[in-house]
Amino acid sequence: MLTVSCESPGHLVALDRPRPTRQPGEVLLRVKRVGVCGTDLHIFTGNQPYLAYPRVMGHELSGIVEEAEPDSGLAPGDAVYVMPYLSCGDCIACRQGKTNCCTQIQVMGVHRDGAFAEFVSVPRRFVGRADGITLDQAAMLEFLAIGAHAVRRCELKPGQRVLVVGAGPIGLGVMLFARLRGAQVSAIDGRADRLAFAREHIGVTHTVPLGDADEAQLSGLTDGEFFDVVFDATGNRQAMERGFRFIAHGGSYVLVSIVQGELTFSDPEFHKREATLLGSRNATLDDFETVMQAMRDGLVPDAALATHRLTLAEVPAGFAKLLDPTQGVIKALIEC
Repeated sequence: MLTVSCESPGHLVALDRPRPTRQPGEVLLRVKRVGVCGTDLHIFTGNQPYLAYPRVMGHELSGIVEEAEPDSGLAPGDAVYVMPYLSCGDCIACRQGKTNCCTQIQVMGVHRDGAFAEFVSVPRRFVGRADGITLDQAAMLEFLAIGAHAVRRCELKPGQRVLVVGAGPIGLGVMLFARLRGAQVSAIDGRADRLAFAREHIGVTHTVPLGDADEAQLSGLTDGEFFDVVFDATGNRQAMERGFRFIAHGGSYVLVSIVQGELTFSDPEFHKREATLLGSRNATLDDFETVMQAMRDGLVPDAALATHRLTLAEVPAGFAKLLDPTQGVIKALIEC
C-alpha cells in the first residue's frame, strides 16, 4: 500500500508497505480523508517535542471499514471516524475520564505511525460511526474537538467576553464553540486573511490585527477591563507570555497550544487578578460528539474550512506549499 513517511525534518518519501493485518480487537480501515494539522507541519519542520523520526504522520482521519469482528457493532462499508489519542484506560487520568491526557497516551501520527497511508488498523474502542456526516466532516472532527474541549474546560458561560489569540484552525475551532456557548468572541492574529475568515465564517464579533496599537484596541473593546477568558492557540512563546496581560480580574487563561521549554509571567499581575490558568490538551469522545452534533445541525462551516486538497500521492511534492502563508490554507484534506 502507498504510505508517505517523514524520514527527517523537511523530507517526505513515498513508500510501498504491506497492508496491515488486523489484530484481535482491532478494525481495519481503508483511509479516505486525512486532515493536515499544525502538528503535522511542526513534524515536517522539526518542531514537535514528542516525536522520533521517521514517522508516518496523520491523525485527523475518516475511513471505511474493511474488516471488523462480528460482535464489534461495525461492518465492512461503514463510514467511521477515529479518535487518534490511544489511551491506556487504566492510569490516573483515564480513571477520571481524562483519556485526553493519559499518562501512556499514544497519538497516531506522533507517538506511533498515523494515517498518511491507504490502510490502518485501529483498536475498536477508538473507532466511531460517522452517522449523519460526510467523510470530509469526519476528518475534521478532531481539530474542532480540540476547540470544543478547550471551551468546555473553562466552563464558559453565555455573555462572557472571550479573546482567542491565534486564528489558525485550532483557534477558529475555539472561536466557533465559544460563540455557540453564547460568548462575545474577539480574535487577534497577524494575518488579515485569517481574521477576515473568522468574521465571515465563524461570526466573531471583533477582530484585532497584531501590531503596536493592538493592546489599546483590546482595552477599548472591553472598557479597559479586558477578557473573562483568554485562549492561546498560537504555539508561540512570546504570544503565550503576553496573553497574561489580557486577562480580566477574576478571569481565566487557557493554553491550548504548546511550545518546547518554559513560560514565564509576572506573579504579582497574575495574583492580583486571582486568575485561573488552565492547560487544555487534545479532546475526549464527548467533545467529538459535541462537534458531530453541531455538524449535523449545520452549525459548522466545514465547506469553507476545507480550503485545500491533495491526493496521498501528491503529498511528498506538495506538502511544503501548505506552509506558505500566501496559499491561504485553513484546512488541507488529503484524499486517499
